[in-house]
Amino acid sequence: MKAILIGVLAALFFAVTFVFNHMMADEGGAWYFSASLRFIFMLPFLWLIVFIKGRTKVVTQHIKHHRRSWLIWSVFAFVLFYAPLTFAAEYSPGWLISGTWQITIICGMLLAPLFVEKVVIQGKETMVRHQIPWRSLLISGIMFIGIIIIQIPQARHIEMHVFLLGFLPILIAAVCYPLGNRKMMQVVNSEIGTIERVYGMTLVTIPIWITIFIIGVVIEGLPSFNQVVQSFVVALFSGIIATVLFFYATNLVKDNQDQLAAVEATQSLEVVFAIIGEMILMGLPLPNGLSMIGVGLIIVGMCIYSFIDKLFNRKVS
Repeated sequence: MKAILIGVLAALFFAVTFVFNHMMADEGGAWYFSASLRFIFMLPFLWLIVFIKGRTKVVTQHIKHHRRSWLIWSVFAFVLFYAPLTFAAEYSPGWLISGTWQITIICGMLLAPLFVEKVVIQGKETMVRHQIPWRSLLISGIMFIGIIIIQIPQARHIEMHVFLLGFLPILIAAVCYPLGNRKMMQVVNSEIGTIERVYGMTLVTIPIWITIFIIGVVIEGLPSFNQVVQSFVVALFSGIIATVLFFYATNLVKDNQDQLAAVEATQSLEVVFAIIGEMILMGLPLPNGLSMIGVGLIIVGMCIYSFIDKLFNRKVS
C-alpha cells in the first residue's frame, strides 16, 4: 500500500505534463522545446541533489562501467517515452493523451518474460524468467476497455491520420517507458539510489535533448517565454518530483510482478488529474458521458488493484 500511495502521488505530479504540454501546443509551442527543455532544466537540479549527497562520482563511475546499458535503456525510458508524448500533444488534449497512456500498464506486464532473476534453489544459483502476472493482466483488461471507450468520441470527429498521429506515438512511449525503467533497475541493481538513477539517465541522454532543441531552433526559431516557463514547471513537478516518486515506488516492489503491476497501474489516475487540471487552467468542458464511463472503468480497475492482495489473502486464509 505504501508503494501504491507513492505511485498515486506521482500520478498527480505526472498529470502536470499532460496539462502543460496541451497548453504549450495550443499556444503554438513546438514539441521540440516541450520535450528537450524539460530534461535540460532537470539536469542542474538533479546534479545539485546528487552533489550534496556526495554521490556524483559514484554515478559517473557506474555509467563508465556499464556505458552501453545506461545509454540504451535511458534512451528507451526517457527519449522514446517523452518525445512521442510531446509530439502527440499537438494533436490531442491532455486528458485524452493521459487516458491513452494507460496502455503502458498492460505493456509493462506483457514485457515480464524479457526479464530474468537470479534465485537460489536447493543451494544452487539459477536464472528464472519472470512470468506474466495473469491476475493483474485480467484487472488491467477492465482499464483497457475504459481506454478504448475514451477514444471513441474523439475518433468520431477527427480524420484518421490525425487520430493516429495522436495515438501511435503514445503507443511507442507506453512500451518504451516501462521497458527502459525495468531494465535500468536491473542495471543499477540497488548499487545506486533512485535520485542517482534519474540523474544518470538524464545525464547520458542530455546530448540527445540538446540536439532536439537545436533542431527546433533551426525549424521553428527560439521558443517563447511562456513555453520556457511552462517547460520549467513540467521539469520541476513532473520531471523531478513525479519521476523520482514513481521510480522509488517501483523500486520498492521490483521483485514482485503483481505488486509492480499495481504500482504501474497508479498511472491510471493521471487521466482524472489531467481532466481536473484542464478544466481549471484551460476552461475545457467536462468530457462527454461516454468518455466519463471510460474514465470510471479506469478508476475501478485502479481500486481493484489497490485492494486485490488483501481480498485474495483473506480468501486464502
